[in-house]
Amino acid sequence: MRDSSDTGQKQILAKTIDSIASRRKAPWSMYVVLLLLYTAATFTVHIVSQTQSVIRIADAVIPLPTFAGVFSSLANICIIFLAVYYGTLGFYTAMAIILFQFPLLISRIILHHNVSVLPGLFSNLLTIVAIVVIYLNNMDVQKYQARLRDQAVTDILTGLPNRFACSELVNELIRRNTPFAAVTIDINDFKMINDTMGFDGGNRVLKEIASRWKNIADTGTSGTLDFITRTSGDEFVLVIRNYHTDEEIVSTIRKYETVLEEKLTIDDCDFYVTASFGYAEFPVDAQEKNALFSYTTDAMNEVKRVNSSEHIRRFSAELLKKLNTHEVENMVRTAIENDTIFFNLQPQYDMSHRLRGFEALARMKDADGKMVSPGVFIPAAEKMGLIDKVDGIVFRKSALFFGDLIRKTGADITLSINASVRHLMKNNFIDEIKEILKSSGIPAEQLEIEITESVMIESAEKALSCINEIREMGVKVAIDDFGTGYSSLSYLNSFPANLLKIDKSFIDKMNNSDSSKQYVAAIISIGHIMGFDVISEGVEETEQLDTLRDIGCDYIQGFIWGRPLPQEEAEKVVMEQFG
Repeated sequence: MRDSSDTGQKQILAKTIDSIASRRKAPWSMYVVLLLLYTAATFTVHIVSQTQSVIRIADAVIPLPTFAGVFSSLANICIIFLAVYYGTLGFYTAMAIILFQFPLLISRIILHHNVSVLPGLFSNLLTIVAIVVIYLNNMDVQKYQARLRDQAVTDILTGLPNRFACSELVNELIRRNTPFAAVTIDINDFKMINDTMGFDGGNRVLKEIASRWKNIADTGTSGTLDFITRTSGDEFVLVIRNYHTDEEIVSTIRKYETVLEEKLTIDDCDFYVTASFGYAEFPVDAQEKNALFSYTTDAMNEVKRVNSSEHIRRFSAELLKKLNTHEVENMVRTAIENDTIFFNLQPQYDMSHRLRGFEALARMKDADGKMVSPGVFIPAAEKMGLIDKVDGIVFRKSALFFGDLIRKTGADITLSINASVRHLMKNNFIDEIKEILKSSGIPAEQLEIEITESVMIESAEKALSCINEIREMGVKVAIDDFGTGYSSLSYLNSFPANLLKIDKSFIDKMNNSDSSKQYVAAIISIGHIMGFDVISEGVEETEQLDTLRDIGCDYIQGFIWGRPLPQEEAEKVVMEQFG
């Protein structure tokens, strides 16, 4: 038996199917309006049919009862609209309303000998015919649309969910910030099977593999909540939820690997199939869908490259080093030349969840439009000596957007931008900051430059001179990734900064031991003694947030309250608080 989480998966799949429905439901407000219009029209019919008054239009004298038919027709139109736009509910509502009228009309004919209501009686009969025809037609259309929706999210060959269904599910999980592991699976040497058995035989092999994997996902024998899809050819994707450790992820993948060890018999030919599995986690390894699947593919390709008995591999930073660095360098150079580097904004909050501002983070896509991890292109830009140009593009674009946002909302928020050591050491750095303030219109006190500790090792005298000039302009200065570099109290005491940023590596360890917690508390205390505000990066868990609040941290930045956002979503965050 599956646990209650199976219900959640079915609900998400239902939402996936409904999301591509070609018709959109009419709003419930319109349902209420139609009922009110019907009531008003019916009441008006009753009033005008009882009066002997007349109205004059030009030279014509028109008795008011003449308009009873007009308002009766308007009432019936409302009834028809209910049947058209609200499916079964609208049909039964319309039928109940119109059938309720029949006894009233018949009683007026029999008891009051009022034959003037006969046209209304026949009009209602015709309306009943109309809404019945509409309802039956809608049922046929809905059945056809249901078939189309099922086909849109189902792989025709295997019956598994297809690439679109997988994409929709992953988008929904990311939107909800639900942790999951994505696994890219590729059948090893499948071309040989196609060459040996032909495409029909190869398809039968795929159907048998899919059937075995579907059985695991449907029965829950893996112990986790699984969603298996066929995305193309001999490639599958597995989405795993409801796990607690990396070992549980590997254990689940082993289930899918193990069922392949049983031989497949096609046309009296026995096959022993293996597959390569590469996986990565959201949000641990990547926070965006494209980057996540790029990483799972990299891990899967590494399994194939090594060609060992171990067919499962998790994505790791070491894999990035094995990528073609020349290719990455060309991508960076092209992006700089074409000015296609862009930015995301990660929100920063005080401990009461009030927005402090945003940090601008560099982002880049490859020629196919896929996201390139900052962990790949930032080191490449540094190696080529182009990191200052990347900084400059992010400076300019984020400042122009932020200046417009401040003018639009009047929000008292801060834009934080990162300055590399190379960038800060350039002779025209101060002129660049002045130009950004002038062109964007950002008040100096709402701009913050983040500087790493290593700048003091590179050239302490020049760095301090530059930082002092920045402060004299009114711009704030933050010490980024504190504790991972120089960390000397002597330089900290003379560093003219406003903000101290605690590196994520300390936050990750903080709740694992009391000594780690005390270490973070000591950093916060030192920062306050030096006159700095303190912000903690990489806060992802409620327990971390509670600890930081207890030990006096001023601000936090992390997935618990906000991932890096595109411009439109960042603007929504500001409008919700200041609009």
